[in-house]
Amino acid sequence: MDPAKLQMFENRLQKVYKHVSKIARRQNITCYRVYDDDIPEFPFSIEIYEDHIYVAEYQRRHGMEEDAHEAWLDQCLQKITEVLQFPPEAIFVKQRMRKEDRQGQYQRVAQEKNEFIVNEAGLKFKVNLSDYLDTGLFLDHRITRAMVRDEAAGKKVLNLFCYTGSFSVYAASVGAEVTSVDLSKTYLAWAEENMAINNIDPQKHHFIHADVLQYLDTLKLNTFDLVILDPPTFSNSKRMKEHLDIQRDHVDILNRVLLATKKGGVIYFSNNYRRFVLDEAQIEASAIKDITNQTMPFDFQQKMIRKCYRITR
Repeated sequence: MDPAKLQMFENRLQKVYKHVSKIARRQNITCYRVYDDDIPEFPFSIEIYEDHIYVAEYQRRHGMEEDAHEAWLDQCLQKITEVLQFPPEAIFVKQRMRKEDRQGQYQRVAQEKNEFIVNEAGLKFKVNLSDYLDTGLFLDHRITRAMVRDEAAGKKVLNLFCYTGSFSVYAASVGAEVTSVDLSKTYLAWAEENMAINNIDPQKHHFIHADVLQYLDTLKLNTFDLVILDPPTFSNSKRMKEHLDIQRDHVDILNRVLLATKKGGVIYFSNNYRRFVLDEAQIEASAIKDITNQTMPFDFQQKMIRKCYRITR
């Protein structure tokens, strides 16, 4: 590797880490992003989960033979552990272009059950840095989760595409009655576990294994006070009756959810499609507010990775 380029990566990582780690300490945040594809030659996302580093290598045509890529990656990982001052065994790596079975100094995605509990805003969440496409906790929604908790007390809450239920835990922690819906039994079980480790009785809440697009047809009118809707951009899962394209389908989905929302009720709607355009004129809401900027945490300021809206029936 060109030493000058590696030095450039080191300098950038040091600068960003010094800045964001200081803010994280001040805000008592222990899980945060420190680097996100800042330099094209080093296409990583780097996140800290308390005592661990999570590195995802973005897909690209790097033009290297496998052995050369391995050597390049090991140099990068060594530099990451040096700058962040973590031991090599604390780093976990997701590589999107290569077979994921390499054993070595750094623990790879093929290692199973690298699970532990992290803390966020007085709540606990299980993360897994090895076995799934994502870790179990989307750090960019830290502020949005706090917004939900601020207005969920005593309300009926619906969390669609709930993933591992972090929004559900935030809402339940202040006494909301929460219905969590997802197509994955694995993630629903994870959501129940997240409830339990926060001393919240999962039996007092509802976990629905369903295709959300079909589940919407079963909802009764005027049922929920607060809805979280954070769908994938696209989905063509074989288990889904219909394919999902959030740009094409968002008006229909939102209007169906609005029917199930009480008058004055709120939907927090988010998605990761970078070119997404909300068709406000077709959405049957009394108010729509783009809250993308105010929900973007300090460690995601450089890159607008998703849109977020607060929609009132």
